[in-house]
Parts: sequence; structure tokens; C-alpha cells
Amino acid sequence: MNGKKINKKIILIFIFFIFSLQAKSQNLIKGLVLDLNNKRISFAHITIVKDSINLKYVYSNKNGLFEFKNFTNGCKLKISALGYQTKEITLDLKKGTLNKTIKIFLLEKVLDLEEVIIRTKKPILIKKDTISFKTKFFTNGTEQTVEELLKTIPGLNIETDGTIKIGNQEIEKLMVDGDDLFEKGYKILSKNMPAYPIEEVEFLKNYSNNRLLKDIEETDKVALNLKLDEKSKRIWFGNFETSIGNDNFYQLKVNLMNFGKKNKYYFFTNLNSIGYDATGDIENLIRPFRINEPASIGDNKSVNSLLNLSPNNLNFKQTRTNFNNAELVSLNAIFNPTEKLKIKTLGFFNWDETDFFRNSIDIVDGNNTNFTNTQDFEFRNKNRVAFGKLDFIYNISKTKMLEATTKYNNGDFNDNSNLLFNGNSTIENLQHQNTLFDQKVIYTNKFKDKKVFLLTGRFIDEKTPQNYTINQFFYQDLFPANSNANNISQQSTNQMQFAGVNAHLLDRKDNGQLLELQLGNEFRKDRLESKFSILENNSVLELPNGYQNETNYQVNDLYLKSKYRLKIKDFGIVGRLDVHQLFNRLENNNVSSNQNPFFINPSLGFDWKINDKNKITSSYSYKTTNAKVLDLFSDFVLTGFRSFSKGTGDFNQLDASSVVFNYQLGNWSDRFFANTFILYSKNHDFFSTNTAIEQNFTQAEKILIKDREFISINSKLDYYFKFIASNLKVDLGYTKSEFKNIVNNSNLRLVTSNNYNYGLELRSGFKSIFNYHIGTKWLTTEIETTINNSFTDNVSFLDLSFIFNKKLDFQLQSERYYFGNLQTDKTYYFLDFYARYKLIENKLTLGLTGKNLFNTERFRNFSISDIGTSTTEYRLLPRFVLLKLEYRF
Repeated sequence: MNGKKINKKIILIFIFFIFSLQAKSQNLIKGLVLDLNNKRISFAHITIVKDSINLKYVYSNKNGLFEFKNFTNGCKLKISALGYQTKEITLDLKKGTLNKTIKIFLLEKVLDLEEVIIRTKKPILIKKDTISFKTKFFTNGTEQTVEELLKTIPGLNIETDGTIKIGNQEIEKLMVDGDDLFEKGYKILSKNMPAYPIEEVEFLKNYSNNRLLKDIEETDKVALNLKLDEKSKRIWFGNFETSIGNDNFYQLKVNLMNFGKKNKYYFFTNLNSIGYDATGDIENLIRPFRINEPASIGDNKSVNSLLNLSPNNLNFKQTRTNFNNAELVSLNAIFNPTEKLKIKTLGFFNWDETDFFRNSIDIVDGNNTNFTNTQDFEFRNKNRVAFGKLDFIYNISKTKMLEATTKYNNGDFNDNSNLLFNGNSTIENLQHQNTLFDQKVIYTNKFKDKKVFLLTGRFIDEKTPQNYTINQFFYQDLFPANSNANNISQQSTNQMQFAGVNAHLLDRKDNGQLLELQLGNEFRKDRLESKFSILENNSVLELPNGYQNETNYQVNDLYLKSKYRLKIKDFGIVGRLDVHQLFNRLENNNVSSNQNPFFINPSLGFDWKINDKNKITSSYSYKTTNAKVLDLFSDFVLTGFRSFSKGTGDFNQLDASSVVFNYQLGNWSDRFFANTFILYSKNHDFFSTNTAIEQNFTQAEKILIKDREFISINSKLDYYFKFIASNLKVDLGYTKSEFKNIVNNSNLRLVTSNNYNYGLELRSGFKSIFNYHIGTKWLTTEIETTINNSFTDNVSFLDLSFIFNKKLDFQLQSERYYFGNLQTDKTYYFLDFYARYKLIENKLTLGLTGKNLFNTERFRNFSISDIGTSTTEYRLLPRFVLLKLEYRF
């Protein structure tokens, strides 16, 4: 009864965002296991014994601590650990041992072992910062890919886009037998590699990307390592899978692997027309971004294009709207020619043709401007991406290492849209490329046991030319002299060159305190050119003034960064001070200017481990950032078929301050885990827009505005119910943001946006024929300005899994979407299924897949903004059924 009250109290407190106070059992004893040198003994085995009967047992954690609840007088504690003599003590309730931590000292024992054979059937093993999960205890045999396998592991959360999180934190990398190929682009591995050879999944806590920084840098990063079964090592193996269905739907997958001790090879290909994204976010592979990571200089440097015709991300499964014909090939290898040298090669080639269909009705209502626009949009994209990476890791000695990474990316894209805008047939064409060369070299020297010096150099050259044309002329009111114009074009180029060097010293003191010093210089040069032409057929009528750009922007950042972590037992204080001297040079349409700003960015934070179950972290920071090239070009550019925008035309620095607070109750591997995250930020300066809105076009000019606030609160709860063998997840969130802008010569308007999300899901873990996964999520959005708008949407799902025997299994997936502000057709249902029959165990499998069984052809949703509302209808992939054959070799 007492336990149920505790659980109810925790859940109620969590819902109202109040931090919990843990209730204590009436009989509670805590202990600390030590050796005679006061060194804590981890994973000691402690048993409660009464009348020679073992009642309960626990293991001491990594800090040597343990606790027992609900015991009676006269019990004994029996403590044993490898390498120590077993000890017994008698518990006496009258001696004041309750609710106090008793110290237990063990004597060392000399062991003379000729041969030790350890056999264990434990599903979870804990060793220092590594937690190992034996996959056979968590899977049921229906898992096809690594991504599907990871969904069954406790503590792992796989989001709809394939992002892998341990608790609430995204992993750094996904390795195979300790080697990593894809870094932040790990989704390519998780979405394609088959699950059957994986024997263990290892969680690596406090992970360091650089082996010489282990136990020196302050890190809370996490990573995953996939360990193969012995029969899958040092041999060539893989699988071949082909699927064919109605209406030319198909999928072909091939995996070929050899994971040896010295060399590793992984080749795979995926061809499909069923809307499946086999790559995840390619940008995470090409440009992995890490925050506050040693040697991460240049990670935040990239080029943004002026135009993009691709549809925005939807609050909807992309596979249902992605009419594709994708071809993916990836060739990856790791070589160890000597004990000191490791070479990694990665080749990635992707060809894709995608179609997308959307109809929308946009209603603009505000500031004496009222009109309605209709669009029927058909989009086709053809792209080719080739990416290669070469890593050299040379271990000069046990304390010195040299790393070199070379990357090259070449992307070619051809976007075409057939747009019916207010009844006018419009053809858009956008041809654009991306070329990237990236070279980084890192030298690491661990010159003392707790002192490391890193020297990093990096050079990046990236270019994105674009050629955009429209066969209509919507801008008569802007350019009245061109009455004969019937089409337009815009050529643009955005090129960036970056060069930087960084020297980084990490000094870990004997008392656990950490000093970090960085001295560096980063140089970036941007060249932005745009040429806007008004044409009659193929003849240029005008290159209008105020719509041409030739911008060169150079920033040289000389900086000194310092950071100190003061540790007092389980309480840490982190202070940081970054000093920047910038040398800016701007040339806009042959007009040059210079600026040399100097600023300091301070921050102060703390982390407090109250006990093993309660942790708090918080920080305050004040930051000044320099404006980017897309903030300060001086003339208008075309950013869409009916939208123009321009920068400020001058230098700017933006000031902002923020406060972060995080409270964690329990650990992600516990039966109960809760986490609350709060972020408050204030932009003392920010870029807003002064926008002129007309029915056929808009013109937005960036302006600098004072004071904007943002707050975000998110809480997650994870609880495992033993009596129903199911895991409950609750997700609650709230964000509020303020924005200020000018529309059609209005006064400065305050725009307030409120977003609420609340959802829960329950997943079973039965070792039986049947399992389920059910959940729902609500999203409410409110926007307040001169007009007020709001809407509420809901997404619910129910997945059922049946394993009839070792040969036959069946899965059913259903979804329900509800869009509250639609007048009609508010609710949409989807049903998918998957059946599999093993003709030959671990060799040949026959499968049947059905998608969109209700044959829902379209769906509509509703969105709001500070100037009106939009109702959008999307075309969906029709119902299809695939017959699949998989062969393992």
C-alpha cells in the first residue's frame, strides 16, 4: 500500500512540475562498502539472511553504496566481493542504524586461480561507465534492422526521424565492435544494417571522442556500441532483400559485411519507391555538429542557400507523402595496416527522384490587408549526392596522437514545380549545386597523467550556386515600367572559405577540479552575389536597381577562452569567460567599411548530485554574436516565387542572455525516471522584419529590434509497471515566445506564441505471443497579435505484434490524426501490416507488407501565423502491398 502511495505522489508532483521528495520506508538501512584504505568497492554482493535463509540481495553501485527496505530485527547482512573476504554483520534496530549509512570494511583476500570459467545469464551487466544489454533477452525475432532492435532496449528512445536518445540525450555515435564510421550520421547504419548479428548493445556513459581525454575532460556524452556474435566475426556475411508490389512499388536492399580484428568492411545499397528514407538527415553525415567539444573548431560553419523549393517538414509521417525513386550505395572500410595506424574510408552515393503534391488556401487578415491566395503545387526534385571521407589516426605513442580528416561533398539538384497560383499556371525551375571541401588536423599530447594539450587546424571551402527561373511575372506593381514582362530569372552564388587554428589545454587537478584554456584565431570570408533579371521571353528588359547584390564579408575572430570547474564533493561550480577581438570588413556593391568590435561572453553554472536519485544542473550565460552574411546584404533577393528579402546593409552584434535549469529524478536505466528541463532566454537585440504584404508578392527587410523573450519547459516521465510488464512514458511541454515586427507600415507589433504539448505512450514487454504499443499526443498552438488564432491537433497510434511460433509473426500498426480547426474531414485513419514466415531458419524468409490499407488519398491540416491562417491538403501514397523475400548468406 505504501509503495502505491509513493508512486501516485511522484506522478502527481511530476504533472504539476514540482520536484519530488522521496518517501522513505519505515525500515530503511543504507550501507557503504569500503576496503581498509577507504576505497569504495563497486558491485559487492549484499544479502539479507535470516535463519539461514537468503531473503533479499542487492549489489553496491559504482560508488559502493546500497540500501535495503522492509527488513525485520535479527537479520544478518552477508557482504562479498571478488578479491575480498566475505563478512557477516547482525542488524540491530536498537542501535540507531535506521536511515543512517553504515560503513562496512572488507579485508583483501589473495586468490590463486589456475582457471576461471564464468557463465552468466544476466540480461544487463554494469561495469564502470559501460552498461551491456544481451539482446536475446529483449528481442522477439521480428526486428529487421538495428533501429528496430534498439527500440526494444530499455532506456533507449528512437524518435520518428530515427534520432537515437539514451533517456533524453542524443547519442554521439553508433559503433560496431568499437569502431565508428558515420559519426552523427549514424542513422544510415541504424536504418540499414540487419539486426540478427548483434549479440550485445553497450551504453557508454561519460564518453570521450578522443581516447586521450578519457577521465580528463568533463563530459556527459553517451554513445552506443554494437557487439557482434562470434559467428559473425572475421567472415563475409550479409543479407539480400527484395520486395515487389502493385503499381510499380518496390524495394531492394543488400548488406555485405566483414568485421575482422584488423580490418572491417561494410557495404550496403538500398533502392526503393515506397517513400522510405534510408539515409536519415544527410547533413549530420556531411557536417556533424558538436557543441563545446574539444577540437570542434569550424563545426558551426556552413553556407545557407537563398532559395529552397523543397517542402517543409510536416507533423506527419514523411513516408506517406514522399513519392520517391531512391538509389543509395555506401562503401565503408576500416584498415589497420600497423598497430599505430588506423585508416577509415567512407563513400556515399545517393540518387533520388521525389514528387510532392500540395494544395493550400492562405487567408491574410491584418493591418487593413485582407485577401485569399490559392495554390496547387506539384513538385519534382532530382538530386545526386556524392560524399567521401578519409580519416587517418596515427598513435605516435601511448600519450600522443595525430588525426587527419578529409571530406569532399558534391551535390547536384534540379527542382521543378508546376504551380497554379490564383488560377495562373506557373512553372518554377531551380538548378543548384553544393561543393564542399573540408580538411581538419588534430594533434593531441597527454604530456602528464591529467594534463592534455590539443592543437587543431581546419580549412573549409563551400560553394552553393543557384539558377532560378519563373515563367510568370507577378510584380507589375513593383516594376510598372515593364508591362511586357512575362518571366524572371535570378542567378546567385554563396561561397564561404574558413580557416582556423585552436590551441587547447585541459588540466585536471588531483582534487577533481578542471582548468581549460583555449587560444585561437578563426577567419571566415563570405561572397554573396545575386542577379535579378526581368525578361520578355528570352530578352532581358531590366536589371532593376535595388535587386542586385555583390557582397563580400570578412570576419577575423581572435579569442581567448577560459573555463574552470570547482568541485566540492558532489557539488560543482563552472565558470567561463570568453574574450573576442573581431576584425570585420564589409563590401556591399563596391562600398567598403570596417569594424573592430571587442566583447566578453561570461557564463556561470553549477551541478549538484544530491544523491544517486536526484540531480540538478543550472547555468546562466551572456553572449554577444556577430551578424552573418545573410543578415547584412544591402539589396533585395528573391527567396520564393512571390517573396523578396534584404538584409540590414551594415554591421551588427546581437546580445542575449539565458538561464537553463534541469532536474533529474532517478536514472534513465531505473524503473522510474523523470526529467524536467527549463530554458529562459532574452534577446536584448534581434533581427526582425519590416514587411510589405501584397496579394502577389511580399517584401521583407531586416530590422534590428530590442528585447525578445522565450521560455520553454519540458518534462518527461518513464515508469515500468512490473505487474503488467509495460513501460509508461509521459511527455509534457510548454513554450512561449515573443516576437516584434512591422507589417504594411504598422506600428511595431508584439506577437506572442504559446505552444502546449502533452502525450503519453505505453509499451509492453511480454514474453508471449502478443505485445502492444499505444500512445497519444496533443498539440495546442496560440498566436496573439492584432488578431488571435489557435488550433489543437491530436495524433494517436496503436501497434500490435503477434508471434504465433518460431516461423510465423504478424504486426499491425494503426494511426489516427485529428485536426481541430478544420471545418470538415477532421479525422484521418491509417492501417499498415507486416507478416513474415521463415521458410528456412536464419536463411530464407518470406514476407508480406501492406501500407495505407484504408487507401486514404489525401489529408489536410491547419496552421496559423501572425498574419492569418492556412489550410493545406497533401496527396498521399496510395494503398500498396509488397511481397518480400529475404536471403541471408
